[in-house]
Amino acid sequence: MAGALGLLGGTFDPLHIAHLRLALEAREALGLAEVCLIPAGTPPLRAVPQCAAVHRLAMVENAVAGIPGFSVDTGEVLAAAGNPTPSYTVATLERQRRQHGAQRPLVLLLGADAFARLEQWHRWRELFELAHIAVATRPGHEIKLGAGDAALDREFAARKATAADLAGAPAGRIVPFAITALEISASAIRRRLAQGLSVRYLVPDAVLDYIETHQIYRTPHGI
Repeated sequence: MAGALGLLGGTFDPLHIAHLRLALEAREALGLAEVCLIPAGTPPLRAVPQCAAVHRLAMVENAVAGIPGFSVDTGEVLAAAGNPTPSYTVATLERQRRQHGAQRPLVLLLGADAFARLEQWHRWRELFELAHIAVATRPGHEIKLGAGDAALDREFAARKATAADLAGAPAGRIVPFAITALEISASAIRRRLAQGLSVRYLVPDAVLDYIETHQIYRTPHGI
C-alpha cells in the first residue's frame, strides 16, 4: 500500500509561501509520502476568485515543478471549465478515492478556521468516510469548537488521533498538528500588487514571474 497522501485544496489566488510551508510541515509532521495541491474550480463558500482558474492552476504547477513530494491535481479546475457548478470537497475526495483505491490513507489538510466551519460544508459527514482530516494550528488559530453539544464537537471527540494513527486506516481520523505562524494572506498580496508594490519573498519566485509575465492583479479587477 502506498504511503499516506496529503490533499491541500485552496483557491490559491495566488499561491504564497505560507501555503507551501503548510504543505511541507504537514508532510513532515504527519509522515506523508506526498502532498497534492488542488486548486479550486468554483469554491462554494467563498467569493469568486479574482484570478481565472487557468492562471491559478498554472501558478501552482510552476511553484512545485520538480520539487520531490509535491504534486498538483487539475481535476477541480478542469471540471469547472465552462461549468459554474460548485467544487465540493466531498466530490473531490470521491474522485481521489477512485484514483488511489480504497486502502490508501488520504489526509485532507485544513486550517483550524476552516475546520471550525466544517458543518457548513456539503455532505460534510461523508468526508470522514473518504479521508482523514489533519487540522493545522498556530497561535491565535487553534481548534475552537463549541461546548460539546454540536455535531462537529462529537466527531472531534470520537475521532481525535495522532499522526501515528494515520497509516493504520484509509480514513476517519482527525489529527491536529502545529505549523509555523506566518501572517501572509492572498488578499493582502493582491492589494499590494494592485498598488504596484512588490510581493517578492511573499510568493515563490516562479509565481512572481508568472504574475509579472501575465500582469495579473495589477488592477483592482485582475485580468
